[in-house]
Amino acid sequence: MRSFYTDLHSWAVEEPEKWAQWVAPCPVPDGGLRGVTVRQRRRKERMDDRVRQRQPLLPVLVAHLEDRYHHLQALLQAASPLTNGETVTVNGQTYQRIWTPADDRRARQGGQANTRVRDVATEKDINVTTAEDLAFWEFAAVEVLRHAGIRIEELLELTHLSIRQYQRPNGEVIALLVIAPSKTDRERVISMSAELFAVIAAIIRRHTQHGRTIPLIQRYDNHECRMSDPMPFLFQRHTGAVPRVIAPATVLVMLRRRCAELAEQHPGFQALSFTPHDFRRLLATDLVNNGLPIHIGAALLGHLNLQTTRGYVAVFNEDVVRHYQEFLDRRRQARSAEEYKPVTDSEWSEFEEHFDRRKVELGGCRRPYGSDCQHEHSCLKCPMLAINPKILPRLDEIEEDLLARRARAEREAWLGEVEGIDLTLTYLRQKRDETKRLARIAPVGLGMPVITPR
Repeated sequence: MRSFYTDLHSWAVEEPEKWAQWVAPCPVPDGGLRGVTVRQRRRKERMDDRVRQRQPLLPVLVAHLEDRYHHLQALLQAASPLTNGETVTVNGQTYQRIWTPADDRRARQGGQANTRVRDVATEKDINVTTAEDLAFWEFAAVEVLRHAGIRIEELLELTHLSIRQYQRPNGEVIALLVIAPSKTDRERVISMSAELFAVIAAIIRRHTQHGRTIPLIQRYDNHECRMSDPMPFLFQRHTGAVPRVIAPATVLVMLRRRCAELAEQHPGFQALSFTPHDFRRLLATDLVNNGLPIHIGAALLGHLNLQTTRGYVAVFNEDVVRHYQEFLDRRRQARSAEEYKPVTDSEWSEFEEHFDRRKVELGGCRRPYGSDCQHEHSCLKCPMLAINPKILPRLDEIEEDLLARRARAEREAWLGEVEGIDLTLTYLRQKRDETKRLARIAPVGLGMPVITPR
């Protein structure tokens, strides 16, 4: 809004006959922007905390989805040929095949009946056909989201035409995934990893089994408020007898359902769940923290501004330590080897004596190693003096002595002495207050075990 009113002023200078009548003071005051930077930092902190909480849980979620899909796939293959009442054991669990009147009627009419079983242990009936189909799409959606880092809208707009290949000059063929324009209205191309290519191939095989082709269907775009052209969308499944593109809310419900199921066994999922955009932030963090230049990460994620990509990346303490240690190693290699010669006994003795000379009556001196006292040992006036909390009663005695000396100096009219004593009293009281404050907040008990001698 403020930029718009500024533009009006500029346009009025160039074309006053057209724009001068619209020039007016901006209704948004300067105070309206106060606190924007603070709110942006708080939002970044919340995003980073969300990434740090979910990164260690991502392998657990992926393993659960993969195991669930493979179990239901094996159960579907084993239970489909069975007749009513027969049992089968899959992964140590026993199931009994059951038939409903609807399944019998569909089989007599030449259709494909649903495969239903009953878990012998829990007496729970399972429609394996529907459960296996749902488990596959849950697994496929998470795999594509976490390997490609695309938005949920871009995921659901993937079609069979989005798959391309590129041959490098050395003859190597690379599979590419073309992402249709969405939020930034720009098309981009992603080089597919082996894992991403495997799940895309599995989706295509599922659509084209039994010699079929991927159905051409339309998808309603909620952002553009229009129907798309008939396209071979990859993320489509049958709702009844009609193929439909999976809705964004359906993917969110799938993730919440699986996270709620994991919460019964894994305590980390009890207070949180995943959203489709979490996988995008996790991929950005993983790419940048493992050495990928941030401008390349921005191109892969479809960001027009590097600051947007930087907002997605959460830096972990381990990453900071690792990168800093690598920086130190590179710097050491560039320096002369003579600077890292072994320490002699005399040098080590001098090092120890330096710290011994730091000890004074009221505490310790915090001056750097190798430097001399710059304040003529006037410790109470020295900012480098660190008061020992155990010496606080001694400060009270020094204060009484200074007050007595000040009273005598006033009687004798030693005005210079009075001024010096007042300055010393000021520093003494400041250091005493600071020491008392630090004594209240430190040390902090960390719950460390106490090792007692045998």
